Amino acid sequence: MEKFEKLTGVAAPLPLVNVDTDMIIPKQFLKTIRRSGLGKNLFDEMRYDAQGNEIPDFVLNKPAYRKAEILIAGENFGCGSSREHAPWALLDFGIRCVIAPSFADIFYNNCFKNGILPVTLPSEQVDVLMKEAEKGENARITVDLEAQEISTSEGDVFRFEVDPFRKHCLLEGLDDIGLTMEKAKSIEAFEARAAVERPWV
Repeated sequence: MEKFEKLTGVAAPLPLVNVDTDMIIPKQFLKTIRRSGLGKNLFDEMRYDAQGNEIPDFVLNKPAYRKAEILIAGENFGCGSSREHAPWALLDFGIRCVIAPSFADIFYNNCFKNGILPVTLPSEQVDVLMKEAEKGENARITVDLEAQEISTSEGDVFRFEVDPFRKHCLLEGLDDIGLTMEKAKSIEAFEARAAVERPWV
């Protein structure tokens, strides 16, 4: 998993509430267990018409936001089913951070496990960031995980809270496998000891 330390990039405004995981990645794209390739279908039903043509008015189809790395969203982002494909699709598109007033719990947890930083801020602060994001590619937002701060090109700075363990995992790029591998020496020592003490196992 890629480390998340400090990110400065274009933020795409998505001022919608209750964006569920089926909106993020529709069910017909859940057949794969690969984490790559889902970015092209992120928000598929909002990005494309019935013939597969881009809908120009959708934010991620606009030239300024095609390479957005931050998403500013409304309340209860990621609600609905628990599909892990939702953060996979966001990450494959290039989104490394989602900022919203609130998140669905399972989606929130899945983000951390996949290298995405979900940031919860009060609605009035999200509104400021939303307006900043609406300015386009010239308005860049910085997310500093170590300092736990978000800053705008206008000089606004907002502090955010994050669980220390989850912060450590993102800063070090540790998913569940990576966390296990941190204990590799202890695991090997245990197995060697167990082989001597219980050779019949």
